Amino acid sequence: MRPQALRLTRSAPPAPHPPRAMSTQLTLQAPLEVPPAEVTPYLERLWHDGLEGSTGAATFTLLVWDPAWLEQQLVRIGRVDGPITGLDRADVLDAAREIVTLVGLPPSTAPMDPRLAWAVGQQPGSHAATDLRGRTVESAISSLTPRRLITLAPTLDDGHPLETLVAAYCPLPEDGGTGGAACGDVVVLRGGMGAMKQGLGLLQSLVGNDLPCWVWWNSSLDEPPEMLEALAPPPRRLVIDTSLGDPRRCLEVLVDRIDRGQALNDLNWLRLRSWRESLAMVFDPPSRRDALGRVVQLDIDVEGEHPVKGLLLAAWIADRLGWHLVASESVAADVGHGIAAEFQRTDGATVRFRLMPVPVGVPKAHPGAIVGLRLICEPAGRPPLCVILCSESGGCMRLESGGMASMELAEEVVPLPEESEERELARLLGGGHDTTNPLLAAAAPLAAELLPSAAP
Repeated sequence: MRPQALRLTRSAPPAPHPPRAMSTQLTLQAPLEVPPAEVTPYLERLWHDGLEGSTGAATFTLLVWDPAWLEQQLVRIGRVDGPITGLDRADVLDAAREIVTLVGLPPSTAPMDPRLAWAVGQQPGSHAATDLRGRTVESAISSLTPRRLITLAPTLDDGHPLETLVAAYCPLPEDGGTGGAACGDVVVLRGGMGAMKQGLGLLQSLVGNDLPCWVWWNSSLDEPPEMLEALAPPPRRLVIDTSLGDPRRCLEVLVDRIDRGQALNDLNWLRLRSWRESLAMVFDPPSRRDALGRVVQLDIDVEGEHPVKGLLLAAWIADRLGWHLVASESVAADVGHGIAAEFQRTDGATVRFRLMPVPVGVPKAHPGAIVGLRLICEPAGRPPLCVILCSESGGCMRLESGGMASMELAEEVVPLPEESEERELARLLGGGHDTTNPLLAAAAPLAAELLPSAAP
């Protein structure tokens, strides 16, 4: 048993990003549409002739799959105004929450749930807007000066032919750039899915081997697996979000890529940072450390029926405390289905685990956000200890019920960071992260085992 395992994994929280308005990349010339076959020759001429004396930033290539299906659909039906950017937008999230029940989905459906984009796609509408995907980037990313930013922007129109745009860029001075010499170039591939597959041939010449390449799969993992395979073969570094897509598919991709030795980052895992930090701090006092070896029950509540985030948190706890999974099954819940499992501690005692979906009025942006966690310990010679963490003061009422009067109660509200994909991605890019986080690598296979084979 490692009674201090949770405490020892705690690290200082990252410095928060100061509030800042999104700023676009400063291009040294207007993005120019060129024929696909001319993209590579044009870029060579651009750097050798048009930008003589500038070699570009010696940083990395960022390749982004950015379909922005929800944003495209909401623009098409007139619920939000253009232009289409593919970036986090408050008006898109607000419009998504407003339309959830109108398209027949439960109120607790998260705005970024792929089912919502599909349901909105069944609504009539033909509004059009300028498509700026790949031509604007959040300042937190542009300040890192990617040498080449390649965006694949599939359109709703499957028959849209392949369009390619190129430009040189540099971040604005207030974002850490010089506003002078070019730092990199921008390449945008836009068109229907058939056109996107046609454009894959361009990538080999655009993604060189001299610099690291990050691939950000900024969409559901349910989308064509052959596209993910084509864009993100090892040794490219892959960034995914396991809150988007069928839970089993999400965990399969996560485990498969880890097994293949690819450097992998999961934005869904990164959003667990504050939960892991808060739990570690609760057990920091010496009087509570031995209680970690006497856990008898773990309960996690999540928004809606996407369990992956809750399973990753449970798997992290189980791995750090040396628990062995005995069995897992699907159980009926007030809303959909939950998961019940049994672990065995290193001393042979049983730990019971429950993950339950709960309805919420205003869900977080991503499916499966954690509402609350309860950990019950029975330390020797002392009253039982009940630790409850919740995302807001009113979110722990269910976990506070049932026999709490006889226990020592430690309750905390977990400070939740902004759920911005661009800022999380910028933190990854800025920190290097050329290997998979070992805690994620250990938790992912166990999370996949926890998902019952009969789960819906």
